[in-house]
Amino acid sequence: MITNKFIFEEKIMELGKKEKIGKLQNDFNSKFPNLKIEFYKAAHEMGEGSSDREHLDPNLTLEECGFKIDSSFFDIKPEMSVGAFEKEFSEKFDLYVQVFRKSGNLWMQTTSTDDWSLFEQNRKGGASEIHFQEKEK
Repeated sequence: MITNKFIFEEKIMELGKKEKIGKLQNDFNSKFPNLKIEFYKAAHEMGEGSSDREHLDPNLTLEECGFKIDSSFFDIKPEMSVGAFEKEFSEKFDLYVQVFRKSGNLWMQTTSTDDWSLFEQNRKGGASEIHFQEKEK
């Protein structure tokens, strides 16, 4: 029997109060190209989506969003679930994020799959992108 072994490489995100939300979004997306994060004014429960009314502008700095620490690091483990990632982000930094996954040419909130790992979400988004591109040909 052949098994696939994956080595999960930790991804480190640096946060500073002068950083803009958009930079953190780009940093996250460079580590997980088929995922993105959006920032919100209020928390959401696991399995629930975030309201567009609560969406924060990517041009805001973390300080403008209430981030009080000069700088910090966040270890993103690809095997951590989306729900754990979102919860840890809010508990550690008091910032509320929602993970989105690429689905064809759309971005979907991962509300019904919060228990999936970031790795699996990213893999599924990549497979969806390939399928969508093949259909467009």
